[in-house]
Amino acid sequence: FSCNLSDVLCSFLGLLYQEYRDKSTREEIETRRLQDSQTDPEETSPSEETPSEAEPTSTVENKAPPQISLLRNSNSRFNLWQDLPEVQSSGVLSILQPDEIKLQEAMFELVTSEASYYKSLNLLVSHFMENERLKKILHQSEAHILFSNVLDVMAVSERFLLDLEQRVEENIVISDVCDIVYQHTVNHFSVYITYVSNQTYQERAYKQLLQDKPAFREVISQLELDPKCKGLSFSSFLILPFQRITRLKLLVQNILKKVEEKSDRESTALDAHKELETVVKACNEGVRKMSRTEQMISIQKKLEFKIKSVPIISHSRWLLKQGELQQMNGPKTSRTLRTKKLFREIYLFLFNDLLVICRQMPGDKYQVFDSAPRGLLRVEELEDQGQSLANVFILRLLENADDREASYMLKASSQSEMKRWMISLAPNRRTKFVSFTSRLVDCPQIQCVHPYVAQQPDELSLELADVLNILDKTDDGWIFGERLHDQERGWFPSSMGEEILNPKIRAQNLKECFRVHKSDDSQRRKLGSRNRQ
Repeated sequence: FSCNLSDVLCSFLGLLYQEYRDKSTREEIETRRLQDSQTDPEETSPSEETPSEAEPTSTVENKAPPQISLLRNSNSRFNLWQDLPEVQSSGVLSILQPDEIKLQEAMFELVTSEASYYKSLNLLVSHFMENERLKKILHQSEAHILFSNVLDVMAVSERFLLDLEQRVEENIVISDVCDIVYQHTVNHFSVYITYVSNQTYQERAYKQLLQDKPAFREVISQLELDPKCKGLSFSSFLILPFQRITRLKLLVQNILKKVEEKSDRESTALDAHKELETVVKACNEGVRKMSRTEQMISIQKKLEFKIKSVPIISHSRWLLKQGELQQMNGPKTSRTLRTKKLFREIYLFLFNDLLVICRQMPGDKYQVFDSAPRGLLRVEELEDQGQSLANVFILRLLENADDREASYMLKASSQSEMKRWMISLAPNRRTKFVSFTSRLVDCPQIQCVHPYVAQQPDELSLELADVLNILDKTDDGWIFGERLHDQERGWFPSSMGEEILNPKIRAQNLKECFRVHKSDDSQRRKLGSRNRQ
């Protein structure tokens, strides 16, 4: 880097990426809370107040502002583009429209956050990976699994940051950054897919090393205590690349929401977002593929078929949900509801294309007595019929293992468990609230204020500041949601979020989301019309 950009930019920030990301998302949450509490959310907050919008923007080009020198000022401690001395002294703040200032801030955040990320990556390599004591403890193969291709990832970040710096130094008013994001995503960001796909093995190797090698555990603990790490764990450094590629997509979304509609900058931002989405999906698929294959092999070993055997392992099959339910024995009129034997346990394995119904056997084995393609399942909720039949639903197999229709009356342990099974078994069944893709004008929304890690396949992991449409909710504290930025769906505890009460803010969130995904939307509509034909 010229003038050692990475050090200068990172001292300008003074934060490791983990801290920067946490600070940024918490500010996002607080901003949304403030907007939600306002009676008129269209009022600008004091920090966004700028001169009249009637003033022209064209004079910016005529004024030829000086080149920015922020990156060379190692004593700077500014977080906002508009707080930079060069920006304040140039007079551009009295010329630019309020929307353009917001756009400048969004582009500037992408640059500064990349610098912070590079700083953290550099620490992972120099402080941990290249530590001489650690090198002696780890075999070459162990080090390779643990650190994967992090050197490639860091080299890509360095090159990306250099191009971003050059753009910022061209002019105080940043022309664009999404064209740079696009080029680097297309040409270089495949290194992220390699790194993230290794995550399952990386986590397992790390746990194994902590367990089997006391010397490794001791060195890692000592390195984590170094003030450079600011109290952050080694594992928080290992997960950085996956967090960054996901965050980068959100930063481009933020820019996309602020650029002028039908402009060149919107077109560039849409292109960059589309390419990043492709990389993020490939990363997610890489992680899932590793864990799914092992899971399917494990399930296959546990199943014993009472009926004609069904091959379980397939590259296109994965587990959606598994668990125990109570099956009602015989017609309900033939027994008294007080009889405990009214229900008996059955165990379900639901895959993306197949349902397998079993009885649990000793020694963690399951005897399969029925099955059906997932597309031939129907569910129906029973109306409240007293405590004994609470949380009961009917599962119909339109064509079971014997090529005939079969029905099961099933009881779940709670209302949330019943709804979760019903939505998983019949995903096209209408939910309580209509989904994002229906373009409903208003829909309940929630923002995540506590991160959540999914515990079951039908759950959704949440990051701070995620905004979701609420599709369904239960009385015992669970929400079925659809995240706006990627349309991923799943269940999570309602305690993880705060409902967005202001209808104007909800409408704004949906409008921004439709805009971000409008290129995907047109593709979806074309596909839909082809399918109907």
